[in-house]
Amino acid sequence: MIENLVLKSSSQTARLIIGMLLSVFCGIGITQAFPRGPVTTSQALLVMGTALLVGGLMGLMTGSRWMMLVGPVFYLLAVELGRPPVMGPTVEAVRLDETYGILAFILGKVLPGILSLLPMILGTRLGLILRRAMVEPESVKLITGTGPAISLGVLVVLVGGLAVLLVLPASTPPILDEAGDPVPGSIASLEQVTLGGQEQTILIRAESPDNPVLLYLSGGPGQSDLGYTRVLFQDLTEDFVVVSWDQRGTGKSYSALDPTTDLTFDQAVSDTIELTNHLRERFAEDKIYLLGESYGTILGVEAVQRRPDLYYAWIASGQMVDIAETDRRLFYDLLDYADEHDLGDLREQMLAYGEPPYQDIPYANGTVMGYYEALYPPYTPPQAYIERGRAAKLGFMNILSEEYNLVERVNVLRGLIDMFTIMYPQLQGIDLRTDVTEMEIPIYILDGAAEAAARRDLTLEWFESVEAPVKRIYTFENAAHSVAFEQFQELHRILNEVILPETYPARQQ
Repeated sequence: MIENLVLKSSSQTARLIIGMLLSVFCGIGITQAFPRGPVTTSQALLVMGTALLVGGLMGLMTGSRWMMLVGPVFYLLAVELGRPPVMGPTVEAVRLDETYGILAFILGKVLPGILSLLPMILGTRLGLILRRAMVEPESVKLITGTGPAISLGVLVVLVGGLAVLLVLPASTPPILDEAGDPVPGSIASLEQVTLGGQEQTILIRAESPDNPVLLYLSGGPGQSDLGYTRVLFQDLTEDFVVVSWDQRGTGKSYSALDPTTDLTFDQAVSDTIELTNHLRERFAEDKIYLLGESYGTILGVEAVQRRPDLYYAWIASGQMVDIAETDRRLFYDLLDYADEHDLGDLREQMLAYGEPPYQDIPYANGTVMGYYEALYPPYTPPQAYIERGRAAKLGFMNILSEEYNLVERVNVLRGLIDMFTIMYPQLQGIDLRTDVTEMEIPIYILDGAAEAAARRDLTLEWFESVEAPVKRIYTFENAAHSVAFEQFQELHRILNEVILPETYPARQQ
């Protein structure tokens, strides 16, 4: 059958057309099935296998070495032109004039392209060898000589090595005692939970499942903090069941980004409440503790407002209050900073974006965040924070964390860009100063004195006015926005010495 197929493809032009059509159909099929490219390990392996097979057919049917170039080119064109409409900078028009645009291009187009093109080129090469062996046995040595054999070997190593890296699993290390042995009865697991009809991932770490539950809500929106929480909240596992959650569209839950019509703030709050109830049932607790960081503080406050009966207390780090007003103040603070430091390009760039709310998200926000720490007053984070973070070697945005496999490392960054772009505009109308004037549970604010004034001033204003059964604020001179991380030791102390005795029934006198 193969011989007939080969022999019938006698016209070189016809053979090339057939090969191009194969690559086009492959590209359309792949992009229709996976509009964002492969977002899971199984999808990545399927794409690689399909590309290898199609490449083999192209080489076998055409007998032309040009297909090693022409096939991938037509495949890429088919992927881009045949992609269904989906939202997010990693799959939308390329923006190489912005740092975030370049990153989005690499994450959404270059890396998925490599997963397809390397196997396709290898497959084409193998198909050519097979065809020559069948049709022109005497010419096989022309493509299997020393030079060609080396290049073929390089392709085999690259594709094989990539496949091996893809299948390496993610895990979280066990909780160890002082002797370096796993603590009996402890929990250290990555688990899938279904929230709002979508599978999402949580990290659970605890020395004992009998301890009270502390659910951490990460910032962004779109940020995944699994590595950070495992390292910096390590001490908390002595006294709490610490749960970190990759919300839909972020990190290990990036595949839950679609359909983007369901990615709403209201749904995020519903997911939080559903996860809360899952944890209450799993650990037989009437209520749990809720800790939010940055965007997670907006999400957490709304969850508490809807279901105060589910939570013992609200703990905030980098409390957000009014995102639109914060953005506006940051805009003018950056203009002042540009003037003070003679940064004309920065000033022009900010003016080009225009006063918030920005139309050019996340690029405008990316520029702001690039200079955000420059707006801090001088301060030095605690040495313990610096040393523990350095020793963990988590890499940029903790993508080197053991909790992520290869595809998920990419998804950590993709989620931060795409989920942010979709969710952030939905937060522009929130102002806790008017929306939340009273909370029914105790609230505890971790305040970084070095936080940018555009955020901190609003936090202090809201805290002063909000009514709650108990409200306490803890100010740290050597902390800025991520207070819970920077002051992880103080967070542990406050939880044990203040919050648990005041709110947890088993610890109350």
